[in-house]
Amino acid sequence: MKKKILYFDMDGVLVDYPSGLAQLSPETLKEYEGRLYAVPGVFSLMKPLDGGLDAFEKLAKFYDAYILSTPPWDNTSAWSDKHQWVKKYLGETAKKRLILSQHKHLNRGDYLIDDRTVNGAGEFQGVHIHFGQEKFPNWKSVLDYLL
Repeated sequence: MKKKILYFDMDGVLVDYPSGLAQLSPETLKEYEGRLYAVPGVFSLMKPLDGGLDAFEKLAKFYDAYILSTPPWDNTSAWSDKHQWVKKYLGETAKKRLILSQHKHLNRGDYLIDDRTVNGAGEFQGVHIHFGQEKFPNWKSVLDYLL
């Protein structure tokens, strides 16, 4: 039987975005105010979101799992930082399952776990599991739904 396709967003789903921002100097915070996503190397500083790595490992046993993320255009280090993050925290196999795209709705699949509706997530043709919202506030609720 063919496994269903499941996409994981990174920032706010697998990655604790504020954990990287907390490591920036006051000078950098001021310089990049309003566009902290553009700080070179900021994505390499981010830690895993509580429960995210465990959820990925559990769900990857039952689904054809991919990481689908949108790096900012004006921060070219974000592209390589995201690749290195996946390799570091999810291992060699997952790094080959990383898809970087500004248009998530163009990817075909059954489920997308994303904390936002931008960059095509809101137009995804499968089920958008809106992570961090009322129906799916945490990883336990997502695992209960998908398993």
